[in-house]
Amino acid sequence: MRSSIIFVAALVAALSITFESLAQSSVKIRTGAAKRAEEADNSLSIRAQALYDKQELSPADMPWMRVIYRSIDLKQDANLPLYFPEESMEGQENLFRLIMRLLSDKKVEAFEYLDGREIFTDEYKIKVSEMLERFHILYSEKESGGKSPRIVIDPSDVPANEVLSYYVREKWMFDQRNSGVTCEIEALCPVLHRVDDFGGEPIRYPMFWIKYSDLRPYMAQQYILTSSENNVRNYTIDDFFRLRMFEGEIYKTMNLRNMSLMQLYPEPAAQDSARAAIEKQLESFEKGLWIDSQQESVAAKKGGDSDGKPVAKADASEPASADVKGNATEKDEPKSSVRSSRGSSDNVKSSSSSRSKTPRTKAPKASKTQAPVRSVRSTK
Repeated sequence: MRSSIIFVAALVAALSITFESLAQSSVKIRTGAAKRAEEADNSLSIRAQALYDKQELSPADMPWMRVIYRSIDLKQDANLPLYFPEESMEGQENLFRLIMRLLSDKKVEAFEYLDGREIFTDEYKIKVSEMLERFHILYSEKESGGKSPRIVIDPSDVPANEVLSYYVREKWMFDQRNSGVTCEIEALCPVLHRVDDFGGEPIRYPMFWIKYSDLRPYMAQQYILTSSENNVRNYTIDDFFRLRMFEGEIYKTMNLRNMSLMQLYPEPAAQDSARAAIEKQLESFEKGLWIDSQQESVAAKKGGDSDGKPVAKADASEPASADVKGNATEKDEPKSSVRSSRGSSDNVKSSSSSRSKTPRTKAPKASKTQAPVRSVRSTK
């Protein structure tokens, strides 16, 4: 009896151990599957995120900076790679569809458009649902395991055909560490072009600002078609911006009055001249920081002026040229005969002696032996 009881107890213990091991293994399988699903959902590893992280410059390393706002018109041929394809196909999507997908999946964050007073802090973050309702974009919410509901946007409801331009915020900086001027794209803003119920010209609605550093890891994985003649996708969206393959027009610079070029210069000709002046300043700023080594070497030579041109020195060559002139004049004069050579030498001696200073003497008086001088007056 006791042996049967002991056998049953051992069997129960063995069964409990097997059940516990099976439960632990199932938990491990579930956690591993959850991790793989999460990694697949993020589609961006920690290493990839660290690859594109860049340390910002401190104010001490940045003695000069200028903020430039550009408008990228997607109707221009150079900017078409950001607009096409309009519909997602074969894993390819345009920039706006990529941004909306990342926002709905909560992989990136968007900030309020403040028209020149952008502040990328938690205070000015926007809620995706509120932004979608503001611009009348349809969406749905799905529960995601006790967390905040996930926003789902149908691809047909994404207004990709209405986003016809982007605002780009650039920072031109002089980096003392590298001793050079760099241009960094700080943020992007998609702009909706919508026509009212009464028709007319489309009105622009800036939607939100999104930091370029947050978008860059995902744009670096999205290859685009940059040419109709070469259909190989050699560049990514990140390459398109960083290589400055786009064409953007300056519409504003950071200023004290926070006014755009259209407000500062009402006439279109004045706006074009202001844009050209700003572009010229940005291009020539770095050139004006350093001195050309060739000019510096020429100016360092002896006798060089400020422009690097050598100055002629006053030396014994000048009298030589005078002698040459003198010889030339003597050759032009007719030569004297042999008989008159003595006289010429005497003349030379007399001329040289006349140059020496001699005391002046009075003219001698007339002698008495000379004939008497008669007066002009008649005498009786």
